[in-house]
Amino acid sequence: MSFEKASSVNAVGNNYEAHIADGWDILGNANGGYLMALGARAMAEASRPHPFTVTAHFLSPGMAGPISIHPETLKTGRRLNTMRASVRGPEKTIIELLGSFGEVEDVDGAVLVDAQPPELPSPEQCCHIIGSEKGFPPPIVDRLEMRLHPDDASLFQGQPSGKPVVRGWARLLDNEPVDAFGLMLIADAFPPTIFNARLPVAWVPTVEMTVQIRAIPAKGWLRCKFSTRFITGGMLEEDGEIWDGNGRLVALSRQLALLPRG
Repeated sequence: MSFEKASSVNAVGNNYEAHIADGWDILGNANGGYLMALGARAMAEASRPHPFTVTAHFLSPGMAGPISIHPETLKTGRRLNTMRASVRGPEKTIIELLGSFGEVEDVDGAVLVDAQPPELPSPEQCCHIIGSEKGFPPPIVDRLEMRLHPDDASLFQGQPSGKPVVRGWARLLDNEPVDAFGLMLIADAFPPTIFNARLPVAWVPTVEMTVQIRAIPAKGWLRCKFSTRFITGGMLEEDGEIWDGNGRLVALSRQLALLPRG
């Protein structure tokens, strides 16, 4: 199933219906970036086509099955609409979203980028990550092509690098074009950086995540880098950069995750 189909939404009155598809999950719980994409599509349908920034607070797990999305316009401006939305399952609210929507491709202005795309071997020289029946790597990695930097992929053999960094290439299956909503998926699809930190932790649930869209990427492989600097107070942050094949920064992300209790 293509990402476009798996993240499609249908208008029903002032709200939207969608379906959390099988396989876009981690141990049965839908991937957070995928859930954000579902909600943001409905918000865009109700306002303007592109999310500039979307923040999600995760309230309960999202399981495969029907959901409803309830968008609300908070402000309409000349360039941006500010939107809020609830993504609800049959029994509970799954996530709450707040975002700004406009026309990303119409933006023009000064450019200053004080960074470079992450240095990576070619996709063919990187480690192809495939989902495992044991749950790690999770099924979500089979919904896209992911190639990790060899220095960062040893975490899957129980040999973390010692640096909370994960770098690699990503694209959708069959080279499906990645839109703004696909960037949300990719921003949350890589393994957690803390798995490379040589700390005794299990999976880390996301509390809050923000994705900023800076451009619609060119078709093809995306260069990605995710890193963590602070693991304190029972939480950690993970900062992400996504660059397209033309060397453009197309998305930034930050998520706050909860460390499991020892």
